[in-house]
Amino acid sequence: MDNQTSSRNTSAKALRLNLDEKKYGTIVEIGAGQEVARQFFLAGAAAGTIAKTMSAYDMKFSDAIYGVQEDRRYVSEARVNAMVQQEFELVLDRVGETRSKSSRYFAYAATVAAKSFNRVSECHAWCGIRVQMYPGAEPSDITVHVRMLDDNAEAQQQALGVIGVNLIYAAYYYFENPKKIIDSLTDNIKSGRIEIDSIEFQGPYFEDVDNRAKNIHLIRSWKTRAIMFKPDGTVAVPAEMLYKKNVLTIRGSFRPVTKLNVDMIEQGQLAFSKLPGVEAGNTMAIAEITLNDSRGNDAKVPSKDIIARVQLLNSLGYNVMVSDYTRYFSLRAYFRQYTKLQIGIVVGMINIKQIFDEESYRGVEGGILEGFGKLFPDNTRLFVYPELDEHGELHDFVSVKVPEHLRFLYRHLLENNFIQGIDCSDHQLFKIFSRDVLKQLSNGRGDWENSLPEGASEEIIKNKFFGFKG
Repeated sequence: MDNQTSSRNTSAKALRLNLDEKKYGTIVEIGAGQEVARQFFLAGAAAGTIAKTMSAYDMKFSDAIYGVQEDRRYVSEARVNAMVQQEFELVLDRVGETRSKSSRYFAYAATVAAKSFNRVSECHAWCGIRVQMYPGAEPSDITVHVRMLDDNAEAQQQALGVIGVNLIYAAYYYFENPKKIIDSLTDNIKSGRIEIDSIEFQGPYFEDVDNRAKNIHLIRSWKTRAIMFKPDGTVAVPAEMLYKKNVLTIRGSFRPVTKLNVDMIEQGQLAFSKLPGVEAGNTMAIAEITLNDSRGNDAKVPSKDIIARVQLLNSLGYNVMVSDYTRYFSLRAYFRQYTKLQIGIVVGMINIKQIFDEESYRGVEGGILEGFGKLFPDNTRLFVYPELDEHGELHDFVSVKVPEHLRFLYRHLLENNFIQGIDCSDHQLFKIFSRDVLKQLSNGRGDWENSLPEGASEEIIKNKFFGFKG
């Protein structure tokens, strides 16, 4: 049955639900028509599934029904949560005593900002379902954030209709496999039309689900290219997190994060703060972890390992981004979707050498020149941390050796301040290597703890991260 249902088209999914008299609920949609409800009506026999459909487009009507959320936004997670809660309670109150005891109720809701004639802002939607997995069970929730990438409202609405059917269908038929729920959300939607950059599972049936792992699976199932985590470990929507922000990022393995990593971040922040318009209140510092190896392939690192690094960085107060980006110009382009302000990327000397390695641009039509054109077009800078060579000599960004035929390109970037140097606060930090720390963890507590920022070793010991044995 699994293979059969996973290949069903949208109409077949809607019809299967309609013909199952045990599944019953409401569909409420604001902002892009009643596209999900329409799919069920087109499939036929919708009376078997749908108790009510509704669109409260007027803000006063909507507020009267669902209340006014604290953030006072209509296309938000808070609003969609209020919608599913209200509608689910109404279903139980109005038909819970009259329908078959074998019924499993649901409430689907979506609040949408679709493309319109007078708006050029982000086209996105919050979609959610509250559903009973078994008759009489306490409900569980699935909530997703969707970016619509089609260039016209009609196509965006059609895509949302398909996603809604997929979500309702998956909640009922794939609820024992959250990864399969995620994989199925884009069934019957061509790639490039939508992006799902956040998903949350809540409720008694999903108590054992680690939402961080499931959001990382969004990347590996090609639903998005990157996931953001706030310092408290919750998943953030990039458009909300980065809106009108200056962004400073540092890429690393952070396995584990060391005092050297922290110094790179802090020195980068110090230099970044000197740029025009950069202030503490409008700047976001992000530690970024890529899932890819240097050739752009998924390194197949287990989610548990990635989550350990994210949790460790979060415990130190850092925002974290997990992505499948390999090249820095792709990383810059990702941030530029959400902000027009300053972008800074903190790198080590070895990263600069990689950036000037022409082999890194295989598959890029314009080669290294196109790569640099995409990396430095506007308000973007690299901040380069120095290194010590094997003889104890300090080398900084000025002394980078690039291929002879690229030396004038490098000089151009230096003279125009696209590449700037940052300091190291303590040369003893150059003796710290994450790989050396990792080797010592299996032996329990020891000198390795001195190489980590305050609080990090305690987090590793408490959670037995990275093979620690105590």
